[in-house]
Amino acid sequence: MASKSELRQLENDMESATSYEAWLSAAQAHDEATGKAEWRQEEPSELYDHAQISYRLDRLKKFRKQKDWTGLLYALNEGIHGNMGGMGKSVLYRQAKSGTKVLIEQYIQEIDESLRLLAELPNDVIPTQQKLDFFYRSNVCYGRSALMLSGGGVLGFLHLGVVTELLRHGLLPRVISGSSAGSIVAAALAAYTDEEMTSLDLIGLMESGGADTRGLIRQWLSGAGSRFTADDVEKLIEATIPDLTFGEAYAKTGRQVSITVAPAEPHQRSRLLNAVSSPNVFLRSAAMASCAIPGVFPAVMLKAKNERGEAQPYLPARRWVDGSVADDLPAKRLSRLFSTNHYIVSMVNPIAIAFLPRDDRTRPLRQAATSLGMGIGREMLNFYRGVAKKYGDNWPKFNMMMHGVHALLDQEYSGDINIVPRFRMQNPLNLISQPSEEELRLLVKEGERATYSRIESVRRCTQISRTLEEILHRFEYGDLRPAPGTYRRPKSSRRRPPPTSAQLQALKADSPAKRGRSSKARASKAA
Repeated sequence: MASKSELRQLENDMESATSYEAWLSAAQAHDEATGKAEWRQEEPSELYDHAQISYRLDRLKKFRKQKDWTGLLYALNEGIHGNMGGMGKSVLYRQAKSGTKVLIEQYIQEIDESLRLLAELPNDVIPTQQKLDFFYRSNVCYGRSALMLSGGGVLGFLHLGVVTELLRHGLLPRVISGSSAGSIVAAALAAYTDEEMTSLDLIGLMESGGADTRGLIRQWLSGAGSRFTADDVEKLIEATIPDLTFGEAYAKTGRQVSITVAPAEPHQRSRLLNAVSSPNVFLRSAAMASCAIPGVFPAVMLKAKNERGEAQPYLPARRWVDGSVADDLPAKRLSRLFSTNHYIVSMVNPIAIAFLPRDDRTRPLRQAATSLGMGIGREMLNFYRGVAKKYGDNWPKFNMMMHGVHALLDQEYSGDINIVPRFRMQNPLNLISQPSEEELRLLVKEGERATYSRIESVRRCTQISRTLEEILHRFEYGDLRPAPGTYRRPKSSRRRPPPTSAQLQALKADSPAKRGRSSKARASKAA
C-alpha cells in the first residue's frame, strides 16, 4: 500500500494532466497503489450480480465457439440490457479510477463482437428479415444516450472542453440538449460536422467576427447591462452560429439537437426547440432566447423560415427567456422524442453544483438534508403559488421572480453520468469582472480535464447502443443494405430518425449491382 504522500502526488498528477493518456497513466498507477487494480480483476462483489454476468458471458462464448448462430441469436434476444445484473450502476465506475470490473468490460465486449458477427452472417444462415427484426427491436429496447449541457453563464465555456474530449474519443451522442450558455455549444454541434467541430475555434470566432463583435464577448460576460442590447447579442451569435434552421442543421449533421427556452409570461410552459417540434426555427434565434437572462437581457421573440425562405416571427405573441430557468436538463422530453434512457450531463450551473457531491462519494446525511431542504422549499413555493392566484395581480414582478425560483428548485440536476468540472467559486467571479481570451481557454481546458475521469464509464455504458446504431446505419445506408423488395421494415423502425441529405445522396449513388457485389463479399467473408 502506497503512502499518503504518494497517493496525493498521483492525484495531483491526474488533476494537472494535459491529456487523457497522461491522466490514464496516473489513474492506473493510483489503482495499483490503492489495491483497486485487484478489485477490478475480482469478479465477486455485492455491487452487482457477478454470477449472472459470468454465466451469460460463458454462454455467449460457447455459442460463438460452436458456431451455433441460432443459439447466439436466442441468447442475445433474452436480454441486451444496459443494467443486466446491475452492471450499469454508477457506483461500479467510482471504485477504481481507470475502469470498472474486468468481467463487466469483457461481457460488454462479447456482446459487441457477437452483434457485429450476426450482422455479417450471410442470408442463408440467418435471413435478412430476421436480422432486421432483431436489430431494430434491440435498438428500441436498449435505448439511446443523450448529452445535456446545462446553463451557467461564463462557465458555459467548460462545455466546449467536454464536447471536444468526447469528440476526440468518438463518444459524442447524437442526441444533445442545451440551455442558456449550453445552448450556444448545442447550436454549434447542430450546425457543424464532426470534422468542422474538431478544427473549430469558437472563442476565436467570437473575438474575430468583425469590428462590431470585437470585444463583445467581454461585454457580455462582464454583464455591462445597460449598454448591451439584443442587437449586440445577435451580432455575437451570428459570428459563431451559421444561419440555419433546426431542420436544415439536422439534414447537414444528423445530430438531434434541442434548445430549451422558458416563457416570459407566467402562464406558459417551457419549450424544447428541435428539428422534430420546430424544424423551421432558426438556431440563432433559439440560442438568443435561451441566453436571455431575466432582468439582464430583454425577452426574445423567436424567428422561423417560411415556405418562401424568408424569416418571419414564430409565435409572435410570445416572448422567451433563459432556458435553464424552467428546464435546464430536459430528460423526460428527450425520452419522449428520441427514445433516450441514458443521460450524460455536463453540469456547470453554479446553483445545481451546490447540491451535487464534488467527490462522487456517497454521503447519506448530506443527501438526506439536501432532499429535505429541496422538498421544504418546493412546498413553501407551492403554498405561495396558491396565494398568488388570489392576489397575484398586485405583485406582478415579484410573482415572476418567485415563478423562476420555483422552476429552479423543481428540477432534476443530475444524470447517469455527471461531468462536473472542478473550479473554485471565486474564479468565475473574477472572470465575470474582466475575462480574457486566455482565461476562457483555460475554462475549455478545465472542461476537457473534467471529462478524463468519465471517458471509460461513457465508453462502456454507451458501447452497445453505439454498435447497434452503427449496424442499423449500415443496413439502411451502407454495405449491409438489402436489395429493395426483399424485406419489409419492422414496426420498430418507425422510431428511427429520418435520413440526412448526405444519406439520401448515398442511397441514390448506390447501385443494385454494387449491393450485389458487396453481398457476395460478405457471404465469402463469413464462410
